[in-house]
Amino acid sequence: MFQGFTQGAVDFLWGVRFNNNREWFTAHKQEYLDLLDKPLRALASQLLEAMQAEFPQLGLRAHVCRIYRDARRLHGRAPYKDHLWLVLEQASDEAGRPAFYFEIAPNYFSYGCGFWDMPPATAARLRARIARDPGPLEKLARRLNRSKFTLLGEEYKRPKGDVGALLNPWYNRKNLVISFDDNCEGVLFTPELYDTLMAGFRFLAPYYTYLASLSADAEPGDAARKRSAP
Repeated sequence: MFQGFTQGAVDFLWGVRFNNNREWFTAHKQEYLDLLDKPLRALASQLLEAMQAEFPQLGLRAHVCRIYRDARRLHGRAPYKDHLWLVLEQASDEAGRPAFYFEIAPNYFSYGCGFWDMPPATAARLRARIARDPGPLEKLARRLNRSKFTLLGEEYKRPKGDVGALLNPWYNRKNLVISFDDNCEGVLFTPELYDTLMAGFRFLAPYYTYLASLSADAEPGDAARKRSAP
């Protein structure tokens, strides 16, 4: 059962940020296992069980990231992550699926849903759906604007179009993440973090469902070719 994180977990992540080397990590590995890996896995298991019970149609599974970066892809980066996360996502071999997430870093914690890396084809499907039927996303966008969550994600250098002030932030992004960030204090150190995340994930479920459903849409080029075929 998840009991909350501790100040020691935050201190460990600061330690990784300023001492990101094998010698330091080896000496503090048990702290990582006890203070971060174990509670993250307990939290992921508890969240998954509740989300599967409330939203069985989503077919979610849980994944907790490792602290080790892939040695084949370091490209000059330090070998250990100084922020860790869990995700709840659909079991699928398809790349670029949306996910619910929780992340803990030395100076913040964050939770929300969206795409870590939205495939260009999915972004094109989103634009096509907005152009075809903007109503459902307009409703979701207004609801989001009244909440504590914020729409984030890299924007295109050249906007793809103008669909109005409400939906332009959705239409003109390479990636979409709906996020809430907070300081490393308070609820982070209590079992009530689970309740906070569940309340957030319940609110975000319609957004997750909308984004996950994009994969079933025809690619815009395919739809255009079908309409023009004799």
